[in-house]
Amino acid sequence: MDIAVLGALDVRENGVSVTPTAPKPRQVLALLALHADQVVPVATLIEELWGERPPRSSRTTLQTYVLQLRELLSAAVGRDAEDAPARTAKDVLVTLPGGYLLNTSGGASDVREFERLAGTGYRAMDAGDFAGAARQLRDALTLWTGSALADVQTGVQLEMETRRLEETRLCALDQRIEADLRLGRHRELLGELTVLVSRYRTHENLHGQFMLALHRSGRRSEALDVYQRLRTALVRELGLEPSAGLRRMQRSILMAGPEPTLGAGAGGNERLSRVG
Repeated sequence: MDIAVLGALDVRENGVSVTPTAPKPRQVLALLALHADQVVPVATLIEELWGERPPRSSRTTLQTYVLQLRELLSAAVGRDAEDAPARTAKDVLVTLPGGYLLNTSGGASDVREFERLAGTGYRAMDAGDFAGAARQLRDALTLWTGSALADVQTGVQLEMETRRLEETRLCALDQRIEADLRLGRHRELLGELTVLVSRYRTHENLHGQFMLALHRSGRRSEALDVYQRLRTALVRELGLEPSAGLRRMQRSILMAGPEPTLGAGAGGNERLSRVG
């Protein structure tokens, strides 16, 4: 079974799509796919589908959705190369005490591949291999074709999972840009960072990286403008001042001193000082 969730939901068995079009079964499959090869409790699935006030028939209705998914799976399972009996739909979507499990039999998962590549990239960064880190993290990020589960209606569980995935995406993006900056690719980053700071108006690391790229490209006044726009957004939307690390960068650029650095933890992970 091959699973893609970093964009539109796409689950395939033997190359055949088993992704339902009906919203509720689609939610069930999405949650099972995100936790592939792990038991998803019935209570978790019910909370995803109906929130804190499920109908009395919720367990029976959930079983109906599972049956619908198994019907799609039955049309996709076949026979192996030796013409031996293939696994059945119940072997793929397994009923276990307390919940259900989507058995991939070692198939591909874009989330798992993303995490593998990103982890390799982080280790390369720690080792000072910035070219290797940039390459691995870039490969990881190309697995994203849009927002996670972009075409699935989400309840509380899927909403939490998609937020978590987006945070891992931003972390990988931040580190890939950092690696590119270490490699002197500041001019190549300007267009990308222009878009990113417009999308993430209070993300300190991205703004700091944009300031650094502009400063290195000889665009000092624009770098200072980026700082002011970020400060305005932070104060207005969050009631916070930029972090100490970003303020140091702004002063260094303002004084045209030595090349500034954002520094470890100086961006989004550092505690911000509250206004007033």
